[in-house]
Amino acid sequence: MPAAVEGVLRQYLAERAAQADGVSGRFAEEVAELVARFALGGGKRLRPRFLWCGWRAGGPGAAEERAVLRVGAALELLQVCALVHDDLMDAAPLRRAKPSVHVEFAARHRARGLRGAAEEFGAGAALLTGDLALVWAEDLWHEAGLKAAARRRAGALWRAMRTEMVAGQYLDLHGQAAGDFDPPQALRIAHLKAGLYTVQRPLGLGAAIAEDGRVRQPELRRAGRRAGVAFQLRDDLLDVFGDGSATGKPTGADVRQGKPTYLMAVALQQARAGRRRTAERVLTRALGDRALGESGLERVRAVLVELGARAVVEQHIADLAAEALAAVDAAGLTESAARELTGLIRSVACPPAVTWAPGGARG
Repeated sequence: MPAAVEGVLRQYLAERAAQADGVSGRFAEEVAELVARFALGGGKRLRPRFLWCGWRAGGPGAAEERAVLRVGAALELLQVCALVHDDLMDAAPLRRAKPSVHVEFAARHRARGLRGAAEEFGAGAALLTGDLALVWAEDLWHEAGLKAAARRRAGALWRAMRTEMVAGQYLDLHGQAAGDFDPPQALRIAHLKAGLYTVQRPLGLGAAIAEDGRVRQPELRRAGRRAGVAFQLRDDLLDVFGDGSATGKPTGADVRQGKPTYLMAVALQQARAGRRRTAERVLTRALGDRALGESGLERVRAVLVELGARAVVEQHIADLAAEALAAVDAAGLTESAARELTGLIRSVACPPAVTWAPGGARG
């Protein structure tokens, strides 16, 4: 299925690049081509895979398959927009082990000796690149070829998902600026920023397109919500304790940016409740320190383990994954559809296999 979505993406992006070339050769070569390269240059295709599982759960018809694949491709273009803008807001240098879009544009500016500040040019060009991906995602949604009834059912979810995605990003940005490390709010952001957008809404979109009355939609939504939040909490753990060569991003980026993750919110709550002043100082000094080195990050890791914050998050991920799998069992899916969805949830929502001990051993 991921390969099929990639085939749809490749064809669609070639068509749009040709149209862009008719507008401006430079625009086509430098912006449209970059959207295509980003969309086709990696990623797990999680959103199309959950869309597919939702569609399979709802008793699909073979005639709809092409339309569902095109909706999956639209989700991937929406993800391109989200990642390009996210990297810009976070000043992230890397994405998938390559320079982020704003960094690449800034490098082009310097290489060509253009006027003005390279960083400002890179930021503006990245903003437009993400906007183009968003425009093309919306175009592809409308051109997917869904039947009228299916499009009406799924349309409300598509609209809600785009607004929720932006809301989650804004709350994340605001929480970072305000230094708001409240565990319930951190979970709310995880739900909006990733849970809904990555799992629950794509799963619901697929089910809405198929609409089989035998499937119990509340249970399917519950499975998507629990798995989605677990996915984001897992990502937060990997950011601190994972291997940057595997994630394609610098380890500790959330700490250096001062992001109000659930992991950090729990750690600060535990430190303050236990009057662990030294541990609290280690965390508060590290959060938002863009120059934080590996030794400083090692101290943060040690404190997160000593306070029990990592264990709390790992247990919460395990509980959410178990609830998601129980909801799938109760959703009334066919055996094959349930098996496919269960496997996908296990791959994204179970606690990560990461080991760490003082001294830097990670795996």
